[in-house]
Amino acid sequence: MNAFIPIQIPPTLRCTEAQFTELVKCNPDLRWELTAQGEVIVMPPTGSETGNYNLGLGTDIELWNRQQKAGKTFDSSTGFKLPNGAIRSPDVAWIAQARWAQLSPEQRRTFAPICPDFVLELVSPADDLATLEAKMQEYLENGCRLGWLVNPETRSVTIYRPNTAPEIVTFDVVLSGEDVLPGLTLDLRHIFGNG
Repeated sequence: MNAFIPIQIPPTLRCTEAQFTELVKCNPDLRWELTAQGEVIVMPPTGSETGNYNLGLGTDIELWNRQQKAGKTFDSSTGFKLPNGAIRSPDVAWIAQARWAQLSPEQRRTFAPICPDFVLELVSPADDLATLEAKMQEYLENGCRLGWLVNPETRSVTIYRPNTAPEIVTFDVVLSGEDVLPGLTLDLRHIFGNG
């Protein structure tokens, strides 16, 4: 009989990418990230409501992508190796087809060494907002062209763009994919309700 044993990661633990990959292989049911400093982060599963919201957001972006055939959409279990060495797993990510095509088949099977063009992070009740804001800045510093930090509690979205201060809008504003996801519009009230 398998017993559930919680995993404890000491905050001082640092590991290489190879060691991190082994941890992930040995624990496939957990979600992992690795900071640029080698700190291992184990992310808890989301609550049911957050999982439902996340699926709705990812589905809308994937449906847009299927119509446009513009790139690849990824879910929250996907890890990307950023140029700074961190391995991050945004809740939703998208990479333009031309950039994805430059990766070898082997690179695509592992933590692809690429920063997504677009990332979305959904704030869950267990998340630390400052940590997520720092992660959004990290994505920008590593080549992300558009990011949305969606906060159901405040019914707001912080929009991240390179070389621009973050912009906060409410759920009443229909989001635009701008020139990164051209033609995408997203009305969050369809996913989160009218409040």
